[in-house]
Amino acid sequence: MAIPNIDKLTLKELIELEAKVQKAISAARDRERAEVKQALAQLAEKRGFSVSELFGGRGRGKSSAAKYANPDNKAETWTGRGRKPNWLVAKLNKGAKLTDFAI
Repeated sequence: MAIPNIDKLTLKELIELEAKVQKAISAARDRERAEVKQALAQLAEKRGFSVSELFGGRGRGKSSAAKYANPDNKAETWTGRGRKPNWLVAKLNKGAKLTDFAI
């Protein structure tokens, strides 16, 4: 991987680089989170449990169905409640509309 000499970049180029790095970090974090969730689910299933059995459910007894999905990775969803996931925030910042991700 080639690392640019940041000392010679202009302010505009540095700002663009920063945006790319933030996007890459967000994508990597989402990817890692999905991989860990999948690994935990597989391990729990192998031992005869579900993840919710081991860690308990969220909320007040009822789980909400997903209302929005990442078109790039259908495993990444959001119910429309709570904090928006990083993948959604990144796409909204690029000009997408929330209705573009409705399931």
